[in-house]
Amino acid sequence: MTIDRDSISNAALRIAPHVRRTPVMDVQIDGAVEPVTLKLELLQHSGSFKARGAFNNLIGWDPSGPGVAAASGGNHGAAVAYAARALGHKATIFVPEIASPAKVARIASYGAKIVQKGANYNEALVLCHAHIRSTGAVSVHAYDAEPTLQGQGTLAREFEDQSPDLDTLLVAVGGGGLIGGIAAWYQSSVKIIGVEPLTCNALHAALAAGEPVAVKPSGLAADSLGSTFAGAMMLPIAQAHVDHVVLISDDAIREAQRQLWKIAQLVSEPGGAAAFAALLSGAYRPEKDERVGVVICGANTTMEAFGKLFA
Repeated sequence: MTIDRDSISNAALRIAPHVRRTPVMDVQIDGAVEPVTLKLELLQHSGSFKARGAFNNLIGWDPSGPGVAAASGGNHGAAVAYAARALGHKATIFVPEIASPAKVARIASYGAKIVQKGANYNEALVLCHAHIRSTGAVSVHAYDAEPTLQGQGTLAREFEDQSPDLDTLLVAVGGGGLIGGIAAWYQSSVKIIGVEPLTCNALHAALAAGEPVAVKPSGLAADSLGSTFAGAMMLPIAQAHVDHVVLISDDAIREAQRQLWKIAQLVSEPGGAAAFAALLSGAYRPEKDERVGVVICGANTTMEAFGKLFA
């Protein structure tokens, strides 16, 4: 397995023509002496960081083949559909019944075929694997594949260049592709804190057990953070380089969405706001002079759903 700084740097060069270098923003929050640096990856193509891993998977494949396939709660599917369209591939995306209409619509807008079946991501993944076996389509796994982890790690490479003085970085976790790539880049030079909802705690459970174990994801952010298992490929990276995982409530996520709008006029989906929620709620409490970064990782929601936060 090669998920290290060299492979991430190579991925960054490979995908550079296709992804955005997303900005950072310093914000002040109550009770913090130092400003908090937000990495605005919700401004990435397809509305989340997932475009990085999607392009790193697909660049170099022959587009005249049987196409590409992915299972997704929504954001990965949108990213694969976007990358496939850009590179000339046919894409089939398997999404569970809980996928948000906003994310399904975004996938459709990029021209992919959508199969919406299964109660959760894991059931959609089983259907995707069956499709891949029967058609020979190229598999693009959401988190448990080297190119995916390397691609997501390019976010950390970029963030380090933009904000080299960070002490700590808070990262939302679903299957672990993002935090795995980030931790592989920083190699413990920055303290990495995973953030999961109480009801979507696959990495927290895996670290406690020493191996991936099944959880039953539910709640507000389950469409983006609701993996049944933490990725087997990223778990050793997390064991070596993730300091710990904190758990947050759905109410804390809602408040983080509200505050991102109030502070910075950012419209974030629940999963995208989860890492910020850890800071606002006190689930993670920085030291007095600690410089903290937060990845705001996704924006795929509807204005109707977002507006209900303020009703």
